[in-house]
Amino acid sequence: MQADGKKMVDPNKQTALCSRLRMELLNPLRVAVVSTGPDTELLVANPVELSGRRRPLVFHDITLALKMLNACAFSVKIGRYMIHDRGWSVYRVLLDEREERPTVPRMKIEEDVKKVLMGWE
Repeated sequence: MQADGKKMVDPNKQTALCSRLRMELLNPLRVAVVSTGPDTELLVANPVELSGRRRPLVFHDITLALKMLNACAFSVKIGRYMIHDRGWSVYRVLLDEREERPTVPRMKIEEDVKKVLMGWE
């Protein structure tokens, strides 16, 4: 349905909508661990719903996943960005990497955070 309530008959609009829905269903959020100089940062990009609302428990889920891995967040910055007409909430988590804590592999952090956010764990 279009905004005016009529059926979408334009094949280009149908193709664009199908492509966007497929992308959102297969990979609705992005998770990456990156080095920023001497620090390590966890980036989580979560799409904002078309209604403009955010998911309220994303920060809770991120910290829960880090706790299960025995990893700590030193600081968190949350921003909202528009990319290609799509709103994204981006969580930048600076990881606490003290020497007394065992280091968790980056891939393990990415996988476990994504599992918790997707509700798979």
